[in-house]
Amino acid sequence: MPAVSKGDGMRGLAVFISDIRNCKSKEAEIKRINKELANIRSKFKGDKALDGYSKKKYVCKLLFIFLLGHDIDFGHMEAVNLLSSNKYTEKQIGYLFISVLVNSNSELIRLINNAIKNDLSSRNPTFMCLALHCIANVGSREMAEAFAGEIPRILVAGDTMDSVKQSAALCLLRLYKTSPDLVLMGEWTSRVVHLLNDQHMGVVTAAISLITCLSQKNPDEFKTCVSLAVSRLSRIVSSASTDLQDYTYYFVPAPWLSCKLLRLLQCYPPPEDGAVKGRLVECLETILNKAQEPPKSKKVQHSNAKNAILFEAISLIIHYDSEPNLLVRACNQLGQFLQHRETNLRYLALESMCTLASSEFSHEAVKTHIETVINALKTERDVSVRQRAADLLYAMCDRSNAKQIVAEMLSYLETADYSIREEMVLKVAILAEKYAVDYSWYVDTILNLIRIAGDYVSEEVWYRVIQIVINRDDVQGYAAKTVFEALQAPACHENMVKVGGYILGEFGNLIAGDPRSSPLVQFNLLHSKFHLCSVPTRALLLSAYIKFINLFPETKSTIQEVLRSDSQIRNSDVELQQRAVEYLKLSSIASTDVLATVLEEMPPFPERESSILAKLKKKKGPGAVSVNELEEGKREGGELNGGGERGDSSAIAASNASTPSPSADLLGIRTGPPVAAAAASSAGSLLVDVFSEAGINDDGFLRDLEPPTESSESLLAEGPGDSDSAPPSAVSEDPAPLPESNELLNKFVCKNNGVLFENQLLQIGIKSEYRQNLGRMYLFYGNKTSVQFVNFTTTVTCPGELQSQLNVQTKLVEPLIEGGAQVQQVINIECLSEFTDAPLLNIKFRYGGALQNLTLKLPVTINKFFQPTEMASHDFFQRWKQLSLPQQEAQKIFKSNNAMDPEVLKAKLLGLGMALLENVDPNPENFVCAGVIQTKAQQVGSLLRLEPNTQAQMYRLTLRSSKDTVSKRLCELLAEQF
Repeated sequence: MPAVSKGDGMRGLAVFISDIRNCKSKEAEIKRINKELANIRSKFKGDKALDGYSKKKYVCKLLFIFLLGHDIDFGHMEAVNLLSSNKYTEKQIGYLFISVLVNSNSELIRLINNAIKNDLSSRNPTFMCLALHCIANVGSREMAEAFAGEIPRILVAGDTMDSVKQSAALCLLRLYKTSPDLVLMGEWTSRVVHLLNDQHMGVVTAAISLITCLSQKNPDEFKTCVSLAVSRLSRIVSSASTDLQDYTYYFVPAPWLSCKLLRLLQCYPPPEDGAVKGRLVECLETILNKAQEPPKSKKVQHSNAKNAILFEAISLIIHYDSEPNLLVRACNQLGQFLQHRETNLRYLALESMCTLASSEFSHEAVKTHIETVINALKTERDVSVRQRAADLLYAMCDRSNAKQIVAEMLSYLETADYSIREEMVLKVAILAEKYAVDYSWYVDTILNLIRIAGDYVSEEVWYRVIQIVINRDDVQGYAAKTVFEALQAPACHENMVKVGGYILGEFGNLIAGDPRSSPLVQFNLLHSKFHLCSVPTRALLLSAYIKFINLFPETKSTIQEVLRSDSQIRNSDVELQQRAVEYLKLSSIASTDVLATVLEEMPPFPERESSILAKLKKKKGPGAVSVNELEEGKREGGELNGGGERGDSSAIAASNASTPSPSADLLGIRTGPPVAAAAASSAGSLLVDVFSEAGINDDGFLRDLEPPTESSESLLAEGPGDSDSAPPSAVSEDPAPLPESNELLNKFVCKNNGVLFENQLLQIGIKSEYRQNLGRMYLFYGNKTSVQFVNFTTTVTCPGELQSQLNVQTKLVEPLIEGGAQVQQVINIECLSEFTDAPLLNIKFRYGGALQNLTLKLPVTINKFFQPTEMASHDFFQRWKQLSLPQQEAQKIFKSNNAMDPEVLKAKLLGLGMALLENVDPNPENFVCAGVIQTKAQQVGSLLRLEPNTQAQMYRLTLRSSKDTVSKRLCELLAEQF
């Protein structure tokens, strides 16, 4: 035993602990403890009053016995009595015993609260800290009720010592987390926020933890903290390591405080004050610059602290998503970490780049690292890093690199860890479907996927390929030929047999002309796999056989023999036996016409949401796309396409409903399931190629876009709970939009995703995608409060002439939004002719009994319907001269509002939707673009020329279009972007 000093030692306790340690058996230990408990009990009940030292010693012994796992049912009052002692050591043991053994329902809680109040009012900093620590450790609702009003006063009092302020801030944070309804800052709010200016860094560090938590729940009340946080961060970032000696950690000034400040700023949008925003951008640039400097120490603590600040800064840059320069620099910095020798850094870099990949400003910069990421996928030793590499490849995938990424992921699948194979399969299936310009490539990819990782290919994957093949005439023959060849492999996965049986049963006639794939050869090939398959697959094959009898009458006798065999008619499985008997009877007694009617080719499937995306989101985590995810731009389940769980998991079922023509839009833009809360059907899938050559101007489209009537059987019929709150189909007078609506609309001219509107109650996020004259928009309504929204209704109206220019179809939204929950609404848009106004979105709901009513402009602008057009220099200027009428040109000369960075200009012009033409303009500093606006009525060709003058910080923007209204509107929209 170590020596015990005379001042603070308790010899009796030391001897007791020594005896316990020396016990040879559990029985001996229990015997010694019982003896000690009897002794302590007799001392407490004795006539002789115990002094403070003895009480402290015995209470300590009881505490030690409790920590050994034995119940203690006495001694509580003696511990409470210790709280009234004026000696620190006795008071400390009393508080320790209470924190560990006294529960919130104890009868002694009133006595304890009185003792704590006495210590809080004593002005003795040591006693005050002990009391605050006890409140925080117990953290019960009773404690919050007793002291929630007192602690803020102590926190902001001018004469409170710094150590007490630190304890008070953390104690208040603990009470707020356990009982937020009882901790009301009220009049103390501004004074708590101003603790960020405190001279003592420890106070600031403790206070910022409290302010961050409060800001997440009540952002508007604490929004003044942004400027103070930026100011404090600026002072830390610009300071040398010697300026903050007490808070410098391995040459890094105040790393913990810096990280907390950066995290606090992520609770708010970018500062509106230009000076504050400029100062914050300088801070972020300084942090990025310091990351490039050589390290001041080789110790790992130095690099850890430095990188912690860097990653928080990058998270803030991603959160703002408004500074293209910083986003690109952050991407480049993360790119350097991809090859760092430290595994954790590589992991964090891959994870952060996944988020950066969803930003329109940094997506191209992320794509430059594709080879490094592919190499990481192949060579990394740590499976978690390989999984992040796969996530990043999925996030950076677009039309330009889809085939390369899918090929690499397929290659990796052959040796991938079993723990991530299923997720990899889902991602490959999603990417192949989303970016399939050539559907024969899609079929090849999915069949290859089944061949490589058949055990991990879920039913959703092969259901989906069946849906697409049936809905597209142009790929059916190729699919039949490809699957026939795949089935010839000696070892064939059962999922391949399922796909083969279904496709050959439907479209085997398309390849029957070749002797190598004659009807009998097809049947024999399928039947050779029959005995190796499970019961559900055998049932599917029997259905394929009866289809063969209809397609190929010459196979009838052969197939009937199979159906008539004992192994089928007397099969022990009821399902197989019933199918065999019924199919045999059907083929025997039905006439050719009846057989052809019953066994006719499956009609195209009415488009459903892709369940592959829902399955991937289940693996990544429950719930629909959250508003925070949307704000941070995360791409799980596809950046533009949303995702969620659909009600019908069976994609292979005969449909009796009316079905679209074979050229139906596989996007599901025309129809979709009802939208309910997050637990019900979530985002409609835009997975299938939105750019397919399918017909999109048929007469049925307009009918589908019309709002459903009461008797409509449309999938847009009201969902659960919608009957009482369905928005009206028309309003007599359009409500006035919010004053900032135009500013909010301008934010989305060059981008499709982000947060449209946010206040202290509601956050509205947007994801959208457009192609030709069609668009689909997802609106995410997030309840930021803990109180439910009731009677939640939304109405989209087209004011004035816009009614004849845009066809807007909205799906009903759930009328009740729980606190902290989110619902989603899908809006389908068809551009009929050119337009200048924007649709109005009116939102009404009741919060705490008060009616909330706000109107915004939906960010639907004419440039969303651009189709980029590549042109050579000669063609461009020839067309430019043809559009020479004065009314066809719109020109504007204006001063730059932002830094004139060529990369930023390129990103914005590409975001506009036009093709950026390289080496066309004689002046290499100028930008020229070309595109065609697709409307149902006509196509409007447009040419753009942007001439920056860096010396004067001015632009000249010229638009020429075949329609004068288009030129003017595009010029107005673009002038606000630079």
